[in-house]
Amino acid sequence: MEALMTVETHIAARSSGIVAALVHGLETEFGRGAGEALARRFLDAEEVDFCWDARVRERWLGAFEGAELDGIELDRVAVLGVLDRRWFVAGIIVDGEGQAQGMIARRAFGGRRAAERAFANAR
Repeated sequence: MEALMTVETHIAARSSGIVAALVHGLETEFGRGAGEALARRFLDAEEVDFCWDARVRERWLGAFEGAELDGIELDRVAVLGVLDRRWFVAGIIVDGEGQAQGMIARRAFGGRRAAERAFANAR
């Protein structure tokens, strides 16, 4: 019998821990109260990378037509994830090395079921 493994719990737990660690580090450096506001700025500025790293599942949607990054073909990938305790679905542009290069769209959901339905319908 072959056992199947998943990293879903690990990634979801890590993504919430990332935000908490970011806030804690910023509060240590800049003082209490500044951490949360600065963390939001970091999350906004690096949203693509945070969403890509916090993904629980991904599904290839097809080539990203009409754009190349220095001659590199790009793909569209739907991701389902949880970041800062909120479920999301996003369309991510990914290069051939599996590195996120941009984001087409992102929607947040109040719960996992709604996010999973949106992920299943992503085109």
